[in-house]
Amino acid sequence: MTNRKKILELLDGNSLVFSNVDKLFLFLSNSLEIDENETKRIFYSLVSNGDVFEIRKNKFITIPSHGYVKGEFFGTAKGFGFVKVDGRSNDIFIPANKTFGALDGECVIVKILSQNDDGCDGEVVSIYKELESLVGTIDVIGGNFFLEPDNNKIGYEIPIQKTGMKISKNMKVLAKIIRSDKSKVKAVVDEILGFQDDVKALELSIIREHRLFENFPSQVVEAEKKIPTSISKEQKKNRLDLTKETIFTIDGADAKDLDDAVSIKKFDKFYELGVHIADVGEYVPQGSVIDEEAYRRGTSVYFPTSVLPMLPKSLSNGICSLNEGVERLTLSCIMKVDFSGKVVDYKICESVIKSVARLTYDEVYDALKGEKLNKKTEKLQKDFLLMRELCDILEKNTTLRGALDLDIPEVQFVFDKNGMAVDLTRRERNSAHRLIEDFMVLANETIARHFHTKGVPFVYRIHEAPTKEKVLSVCDFLKGIGVKYPAVPEPIVPEYFQQILNNVENLNTKDVVNKIVLRSMQKAKYSNKDLGHFGLALVDYCHFTSPIRRYPDLTIHRIIKEWLHKNGKLPEERMIELDEFAFDSAEQSSSCERNADMAERDVDDLWKAYLMKDRVGEQFSASISSVTNFGIFVTLDNTVEGLVKIDDLPQDAYLFLEKQLKLKGGFHTYSIGDKVNVELTNVNLHTRNIDFKLVES
Repeated sequence: MTNRKKILELLDGNSLVFSNVDKLFLFLSNSLEIDENETKRIFYSLVSNGDVFEIRKNKFITIPSHGYVKGEFFGTAKGFGFVKVDGRSNDIFIPANKTFGALDGECVIVKILSQNDDGCDGEVVSIYKELESLVGTIDVIGGNFFLEPDNNKIGYEIPIQKTGMKISKNMKVLAKIIRSDKSKVKAVVDEILGFQDDVKALELSIIREHRLFENFPSQVVEAEKKIPTSISKEQKKNRLDLTKETIFTIDGADAKDLDDAVSIKKFDKFYELGVHIADVGEYVPQGSVIDEEAYRRGTSVYFPTSVLPMLPKSLSNGICSLNEGVERLTLSCIMKVDFSGKVVDYKICESVIKSVARLTYDEVYDALKGEKLNKKTEKLQKDFLLMRELCDILEKNTTLRGALDLDIPEVQFVFDKNGMAVDLTRRERNSAHRLIEDFMVLANETIARHFHTKGVPFVYRIHEAPTKEKVLSVCDFLKGIGVKYPAVPEPIVPEYFQQILNNVENLNTKDVVNKIVLRSMQKAKYSNKDLGHFGLALVDYCHFTSPIRRYPDLTIHRIIKEWLHKNGKLPEERMIELDEFAFDSAEQSSSCERNADMAERDVDDLWKAYLMKDRVGEQFSASISSVTNFGIFVTLDNTVEGLVKIDDLPQDAYLFLEKQLKLKGGFHTYSIGDKVNVELTNVNLHTRNIDFKLVES
């Protein structure tokens, strides 16, 4: 049992009351035989996470207990709100006078006031995770400045405290939140982002709204200056020297943070596949200022015109990037893969490599087709063909085990030299992408299986099976559009969904069914428990291959290195510490990933709206991508999605058939997947909403 769990268990059983908090720490430390400073660290971590609450002075309880729960507050423009609690099917209603001044998105502790068949009412008693800042537009009322939040779930303007910063009406700003007392909120302008009619200011507003920043804190910048630019002889000691091997990288043309490289050989009975990953842990010690900032960021975030890196560029683009022709420190997973695609042996080790080529996906794709060979690709073409041989074997196994292949279209923007979007289309993926993806998956699976078998604390990438309710809703939809489906198995397995996808492979409803299946899935996340990956149909899986860009990868790199240095023998106390480290990393990384995904989607939607704003009045072919009780959403071939409001549909008495995702009238029926012609009627850059109306075929 971890020290965190021990403290929670002791608190939960006793609802401890002490005359002062120091006596509580002393009691916990002595009772559980934990160092007092470590006790304080864990205790305050539990308080900051809402797991422990001071119900009255010096009386602490665990959450949930005693009628108190914790969750995320969702506000409304009318003042009341709801709190979503993990594990509860229904949200808790919070009246407007019981919100404790909580803002949408804050994490709160709630006292349940009443509960019946109609639902549950509660009162916010504490905000344990406050919003640090808000993005909004400056308004001027009676000579005073106010912040109109971009978040429309905050239904009031917030007074701005005057500082020396020159602000004016219609400016987009980032403002810090100040609570003068328990419920009153004020704001102080921290950064001017531009004016609300500038698309670049709107893009920056989205980025700041998701609490993302380009620049690193000053202490990180200072620490960055001490990072070496080359590896030393001392660092190379006790590492497997692979500098004479044919190892190369394959990435996008604009990539600068190259964290994975591959090598391949073929012998009489097996392939030898090497996956070599930048050894970031060598340069970012746990607890260092760079590590703390990487933990806070959790992931690199990729926008159409920029990247917000998890690590400073001297690391991500410099000493940790597996650049061509220079020696780099790596962690290698070298696998012997037999001709059936099974890993029959493997070696996990610290290594040093020297990449012989920095290649792009397009270059490798051309070489696989025997086209447009250059000096690099001509020399490595035999390696590419070996890679394709092995990839074909792995792909067959992927299909046999029922892994899902959801082909969801992604957008590709074209920007001019001034950073303004000029066009968009669907992003193309070729067979070179699949080579690298399949090899990385194999390495991730091998690493995860190894450390799960050894019982070493770890961070896994998990994807749990969808609920039966969600699966039945997919079946209802398929029935409604006339697509046959097999009986729902028990338990639900990935092969079931792949059968469905195979049934629609050649139908015009393919994209729609892919989307419906995707919506039924639970979201993949990180965990210190190995619960398998449903989508990939794998029992063991982790993220090992991108420590420059993802904190969970860096976490397990540290664990791998420590395990290697200790020859696989870790004392029990250290195992407990590593489990707590893995738990914290998994929770933080999952949260950061969700935030990054939303930010990337919102910025994409902004640029889509920008490209469509001058095309109002034009007509397009589209397909219905979603149906609601207020209208239909349509998607153009270029991935732009917009709404046709029910008032803009031909006049009829419409009934919304939720299970079949249909709007059915007496004379007109609109179903998901239907092809329609539409006219663009309105584009709003601020809300990123795009509206269409139907036109006759």
